[in-house]
Amino acid sequence: MTTVAEREDQARNEDTGVFWRYWAASTVTRLGDQVTAVALPLVAVVTLHASAIEVGLITAASYVAWLVLGLPAGVLVQRLPLRATQVTMDLIRAAAVASVPLAAAFDVLTLPQLVVVALVVGFASVLFDVGNMTFLPSIVPKEQLTARNSLMSGSVAATETAGPSLGGVLVQLVGGAASMLLDAVSFVASAALLSSLPPGERQKRTEDRPGMRDQVREGWRFVTGHPVIRPCLADATAVNFVCGGLMALTPVFLVRTLDAPAAAVGALMATGGLGSVVGAALTPRVVARYGSARALCGAAVVATVFLLLLPQAGSGWATLVFALGNAGFSGGVVVTAIVTRTHRMAHTPQELLSRVVATVRFVSWGAIPVGAVAAGAAAEAFGTRTALLLVAVAGIASPAILFASPIRRLHDLA
Repeated sequence: MTTVAEREDQARNEDTGVFWRYWAASTVTRLGDQVTAVALPLVAVVTLHASAIEVGLITAASYVAWLVLGLPAGVLVQRLPLRATQVTMDLIRAAAVASVPLAAAFDVLTLPQLVVVALVVGFASVLFDVGNMTFLPSIVPKEQLTARNSLMSGSVAATETAGPSLGGVLVQLVGGAASMLLDAVSFVASAALLSSLPPGERQKRTEDRPGMRDQVREGWRFVTGHPVIRPCLADATAVNFVCGGLMALTPVFLVRTLDAPAAAVGALMATGGLGSVVGAALTPRVVARYGSARALCGAAVVATVFLLLLPQAGSGWATLVFALGNAGFSGGVVVTAIVTRTHRMAHTPQELLSRVVATVRFVSWGAIPVGAVAAGAAAEAFGTRTALLLVAVAGIASPAILFASPIRRLHDLA
């Protein structure tokens, strides 16, 4: 006969198994994404001879879905079967990414196709990411959210370290288009892992259920009326504008300004992942020692200081300046991301969480395509190095927003 204690242990083991399958699915697809993060712009720059503004348009296409679908995504995730939706989005992304090496094999690959692939992957990723972030708090106790979020961010950071390096080597060996097959395979693997998870809950259909517009408005009001989530959202928007600019400028800057080969481009981009690993590992200790609010403000300052190093990089050994700046910036950003994400998960009612996540992503991730296009245009007008300097200066907005908010007077966000 099974005792109560044995049943509780079994339940905990089952919950742990669910989390680790969730973690494995997220990690394997992130690794593939990071290979594509190197391969796709290199295909555009090296194979198709794209300009900085064209690379910016591809980057913008990857994230413009958050501006189009971001707000209703939270409501859709509540209404659709969660597991089935995530599996479907993975398979759609796999098919889109696989079309690139297929077209390259028949010598019909074009820049418009890269833009379309980025759009399709972007729209599928919106629903997938909102669902993924909604799922985590349902399988992790509130008191474990910081640790689990740090683990997830650390895993993402590890893939950001290994993925670009692997991508750079693959591009050097087999070409950019062919290396993207790894990303397609990673989406299929993620779909297989996710199909083994519980189906997840969806909102029951009722006669008095609010319409989509009312539900979207409810999530928006919660975010904009919250004294902590609102300034954190403004900070994330400023950071993501900078990140969009860096995504558009980095491959062009490294290849054409610093004359770096594909393998070196991958290694230099991987330094961001290395910084993120360190930041994710340190976050629980920093938060425990200084408090989450102080950790947030301090990390924003650190990220900005290192960001200003990027435009100072040169060729040869001077590329290490870029590596240092990229690592420090990414480390600071990941600390801010973990702190704000943990607070948002812990202090948002469960029934509102998917809509709050969607609202935050709509605003903050919507800044990425704007930053990418703006940086590409600046590079065309003033040169890549000057554009990179302008992007770095824009990063000062992040700590300025936090220090102008009530957060500067807090010890902990809670």
